[in-house]
Amino acid sequence: MSQEREALYQARLRRFVTALNNKKPDRVPVRPFAAEFTGRHAGYTCQQLTQHYPDAFEAMVKCCKDYDWDAVPASMVYVWTGITDAASVKYYGVPGVDVPPNHGFQYREPPEGESFMREDEYDRLIEDPTAFLYEVWLPRASRKIAAAGEPVTFRHNVALVSAAMAMSQYFHAFGPHCARLRSECGTPGAIAGIFKAPLDIIGDKLRGYLGLTMDLYERPEKVMRACEALMPHLHWVASATADPASQLPIGYWMHRGCVPFVRPDQFADVYWPTVRPIIEELWRGGHQTMFYAEGKWDAHLDAFRELPDRSIVYHIDRGDPLLIHRKLHDKFALSGGVNNVTLAIGTPEQVRQEVRALIETVGRDGGFIMDASAIMQNDTTPENMRALVEATHEFGCYDVPDVLPEPLCVRPSAAEPPRGIASAGGRKPGVCVPWGEHEDELGCGIQGSRELAERVWQAADASSCMFIWQMLLSF
Repeated sequence: MSQEREALYQARLRRFVTALNNKKPDRVPVRPFAAEFTGRHAGYTCQQLTQHYPDAFEAMVKCCKDYDWDAVPASMVYVWTGITDAASVKYYGVPGVDVPPNHGFQYREPPEGESFMREDEYDRLIEDPTAFLYEVWLPRASRKIAAAGEPVTFRHNVALVSAAMAMSQYFHAFGPHCARLRSECGTPGAIAGIFKAPLDIIGDKLRGYLGLTMDLYERPEKVMRACEALMPHLHWVASATADPASQLPIGYWMHRGCVPFVRPDQFADVYWPTVRPIIEELWRGGHQTMFYAEGKWDAHLDAFRELPDRSIVYHIDRGDPLLIHRKLHDKFALSGGVNNVTLAIGTPEQVRQEVRALIETVGRDGGFIMDASAIMQNDTTPENMRALVEATHEFGCYDVPDVLPEPLCVRPSAAEPPRGIASAGGRKPGVCVPWGEHEDELGCGIQGSRELAERVWQAADASSCMFIWQMLLSF
C-alpha cells in the first residue's frame, strides 16, 4: 500500500466517523449505497453482479477509483446467487434467470396461504426459533431441503452442504476485497453487520406481509411473543457481525414496520418495544446502528428520539428532510435525501441544486452524510453521480471542523456494561447443539482437555447457527 493511498484512507475515515459522531468534519462525506449502478459504470450486467460476486467486487473497486467517494459498503449487490441457488430458495428472482439480465434481483412475496410459516405455528417458533428455522422455514422456502420427518435425499444433503460452503466462501472473500478498497482506492467501509426488526422478519420471510397484517388483528399476543422470542437471536447476529473497532455502524434495514403498513398502536405496542431494547443494548456494547429508513417514517420520529445520543445515524428516504432535521439532528447524524428519480432522469444541474439545498439546510451544522434516498440501482446515470460528488465538494466544506480524539470511533462516552437481551426459552442465541448435549452423545469420557474440546465444538456449532440466521436475514 502506498503512503499516499493510506493517507487518503485515513483522511476519509476521519471525515466519515466525525460525521457519524454528529460533528463537523472538514467537509460533508459522500457515502453512496451504490448497487447496480456500479455495474452500469464498470460495464457489467445485473446478472454478472449477482451471479459472479468477483464482478460485483471489481465494479465497486473501479467506481472507487473513478469517483471521490469517502466510504462505501463492500458490495450493495449483496445477495450472491451461489448461496440462494445452492439452497434452491423460492423467494429470490435471479437476474438473467428469472428476470431479464439487466434488471435487479427480486424478492418474491409468497402467495396468500402459501407463506413459509403457517398461522398456527407461532408456538413452535416461540419455543425454539433456531430449530424452527432449520426444521420448518428453510425446507418450505427451498425446493430441495427436506423438513423434519421427511426422507433425507441426496439432493437435500447437497443443497444444505453446498449452501453452507458457498456462504463460507463468500464471507471469506470480503476480507481481501476490503483490503483492496483500502490499498488500491484509499476507501473505507460504510457499514458492518446486519440487523432487522423482529416484526419485519415475520413479515418479510415467515408469514408474508398479508399474513402478518391478519395476525396483528387476529392473534396480536402471538405476534408479540414471537417478536420477543426473536429479539435475543437478532441481537446476537448484529453483535457478532458488527465492527470490532466501533467505527462503522450496523446496517438496520427498515421495511414495513411504519405507518401506514401498520397502525400507530401496532408500532407503539409491538414494533418499537421489540426494537428499542436491541438498539440500546448494541450501543451499550459500543456499536452504533444505521437506521436505513426505507419509505416514510416521519410518524415515528418522536419515538426514535428516545434513543441515546449518537446511538444511531438516521437515513432519509421518503421522509421530510427539514422535519427530520428539526426532530432528530440535535441527537443523531443524518444521511441521504437526494431523490433517486432525479439521479435517474434529472439533469446534473438538478442534482447539484438538490445537493446544495440539503447541505444548506440538513447539513449546515455537520453530522450529515451525502447519499441518495434509496439504494442506487442501474437507473442512476454516471453524469448525475459525478454531479452529486462535485456539488458536495463545492458546497459541503466547513470552516471550522471538529477534531475527534483518538481512538477514532463511535461509542458511548461512558459505556455501561451490557445487560443482554433476555431469552424466552429454547436454544440460546448462537447455539444449535449445546456442548452438554454433544458431550453426552459422545458416549465416552474426555481423556484430554475438556476445555479445548468444548471450545472447538462451540466455535463449529456457532457457524451452523450463523448460517441459518444469515439465510433468514441476509439472503
